[in-house]
Amino acid sequence: MSVYRKLVNNSLIFAVGNLGSKLIVFLLVPLYTFYLTTGEFGMVDLLTTTTNLLLPIVTLSIFDAVLRFVMDKNYDRQAILVNSLFIILLGFTILLMVFPILKILLPLREYLLFFYLLLLIQSILTTFSQYIRAKGMVKLYAASGIINALFLLVCNLFFLAFFHWGILGYLMSLIIANLVSTLFVVIGGRIHQDINIKKINIKLMKEMLLYSIPLIPNALMYGIMSFSDRYIISFFIGLSANGLYAIANKIPSILNIANSIFFQAWQMSAIEEAESAEKSKFFSNVFNVFSISMLLATSILLVHLKLIMDILVSDNYFESWKYVPFLLLGAVFSSFSGFLGANYIATKKTSGVFKTSIIGAVVNIIANIVLIPMIGIYGATIATMISFILIWILRIIDTKQFVDIKFNVKKLSLSLFLIFMQIGVLYLNLKFEYLVQISLLLFLIFINYLEIKVLYKKMFRIIVKKRI
Repeated sequence: MSVYRKLVNNSLIFAVGNLGSKLIVFLLVPLYTFYLTTGEFGMVDLLTTTTNLLLPIVTLSIFDAVLRFVMDKNYDRQAILVNSLFIILLGFTILLMVFPILKILLPLREYLLFFYLLLLIQSILTTFSQYIRAKGMVKLYAASGIINALFLLVCNLFFLAFFHWGILGYLMSLIIANLVSTLFVVIGGRIHQDINIKKINIKLMKEMLLYSIPLIPNALMYGIMSFSDRYIISFFIGLSANGLYAIANKIPSILNIANSIFFQAWQMSAIEEAESAEKSKFFSNVFNVFSISMLLATSILLVHLKLIMDILVSDNYFESWKYVPFLLLGAVFSSFSGFLGANYIATKKTSGVFKTSIIGAVVNIIANIVLIPMIGIYGATIATMISFILIWILRIIDTKQFVDIKFNVKKLSLSLFLIFMQIGVLYLNLKFEYLVQISLLLFLIFINYLEIKVLYKKMFRIIVKKRI
């Protein structure tokens, strides 16, 4: 199987799992906006964001090492699994020791035990999921995402719509969905058969940690950006504003779904092609097609943004559309920086991820502190976009030592210019706004026709071959 075909093939498998699961999660937005007030939604969003922020710290991002080391045939898979679990349990034990401190610092103190339980289950699920993915069990990996989302849907309907448990129901739904998904992965992947306590190895643990610890800032970067955005918005404007911002972030999550589908496959391809003599050409070709795909998706979302918000959210949340455009661009540049970040993963040179992520996170916090008091929620959206642009530029420069990616600068610049024009049209509220937006979208398709044609030809051939 060619490297291109394998990349597209894996992307399609991940797409089946991710699109099904993420679509269910996305469709839960109307349920949340109906049964939770803006203040309640802002509060639970703050707690789940805190969970995501602490996940790489408590686990020392060891699940990233699981993927990379299991894919390396020079290492014992069982040893990697049991040592990663040991690190997770050690980190969680330390977290239990700081329970009194977290009880003072964190919101929703009465739900702190649910917070601990959610964090532990997510840590184990993430590690097991990376383990089966590295073993090539991509279909099982994709299926676990669908199982998770289905149980999340059922539990939310049960706890929110039927029992009206509010915040408690929201948190219980997350815990149950993650627990069921974990059991599904363990049974389907026969993970319990690979857990051998006798293979705990301090030397291997150190080697894995030397790889994973520099990746913590990269994982934290996304958490810190979300964390700082939400806490600074809550501090200066209030929890209701944070609820609007949380809803605005649901639209860029569509792009993040597309990016996560591709990235799961791309990460594996980047590792496999790390030593290839043709890797520069391969990386360049893939990026040029990937970048226009992300920008095209952004353009389509901008065309239909107000309609989407009108359908999906209640009247109290409709104004959140104003904060979506720059968050969409933030998601685009985040995907670009993530694409280049795979180079660090493939070559095991994770210190580069550390440097660029730290700079991006610091810039984001400073920009939030400066801009949010000045222009409100818009400040958080612009700060997010600026941070990811900076990270992308830094990684372009830094990763040249691993692979020389040739960017189509003219087409990329013109495409971004058209996206900014679409954003301007949205805020102007022109009489023939939809017609202008469609015209800009068609122009974007026209200038990138060759890349779009190549992408869909490759996908069509693979789908046809699968059916035959």
